[in-house]
Order: sequence, then C-alpha cells, then structure tokens
Amino acid sequence: MEKKRTTIVLFSGDYDKAMAAYIIANGAAAYDHEVTIFHTFWGINALRKQEPVTVKKGFLEKMFAKMMPQGAEKLGLSKMQMLGMGHKMIKHVMKKHNALTLTQLVEMAQEQDIKLVTCTMTMDLLGLQEEELIDNIEYAGVAAYLADAEQGTVNLFI
Repeated sequence: MEKKRTTIVLFSGDYDKAMAAYIIANGAAAYDHEVTIFHTFWGINALRKQEPVTVKKGFLEKMFAKMMPQGAEKLGLSKMQMLGMGHKMIKHVMKKHNALTLTQLVEMAQEQDIKLVTCTMTMDLLGLQEEELIDNIEYAGVAAYLADAEQGTVNLFI
C-alpha cells in the first residue's frame, strides 16, 4: 500500500494559524503520512531565526526585515491581539496547560522528517537569505510544492 501524503501551504504569518498547521502536520506524520509544509509569504516568518543575522541587504530588504517578525515566537495572533497582550495571554495559557510552543512544534516536525520547504520566489521578494532561516529546511519553487501536492491525500492552505 502506498504511503499517504499530506501537504500544507503555510501562507499566514499568524501564530495561531502557524500552530494549527504544525499540529496538523505533526499529527499526520504520527499517522505515517509523508508530510510537506510549503512556507510562502508571511508563513516564512515561522522559519526565521530568532536571533539577528548580519547579511548584506539593500534598503527595501532591510525595511522588510525590520517590519517582519523575527522568528516563530514573535508572530502575532490572528484575533484578539489587544496591543500585544493577546499574544502574552495565549502564551501564559499554553504554559499553564503544558502546550508546545510553535518553536517546539517546528522542532518536532523536523524530528519526524516533515519536509519544511521555503518558497524561493517569496524569499527573493522579501529580501530574505538562507542564513536568516533555521537549519535543515529545503528551498524550492511552487513547482516542487505542486509535485508533492499532486500526490497528496490531504492538501491544506493555511
């Protein structure tokens, strides 16, 4: 029997939506699915390193870098942001209930051999460089994602 495949396009840069994508991905991997998460546009921020990386950039690329969140734990919520208090409150509730953080879910995905792919076209548009992203991820265009999705049993866009 052929292995089932799950593909997820992570377009959103919202903490709660990225968490949902990673919870589904890790669950699918636990059910023995071959899983790909294709990070594009704001979803790439879930893979940014949390510490600043010095790379040569032009003015616009520097501006994008300053405006975008620096790593998974800096992503905002999709609702109830309340000037940043919503994010702090959800983190408090998560800690109280021993829920994994987004960073931990990304690490778990890597441990489960989930294919984490970053859209190279989006990287070019936003002025991101490989050095600014976490290690052990893949870089590809939409054609690579479509090749995985074409064989997918479950295909999600978050």
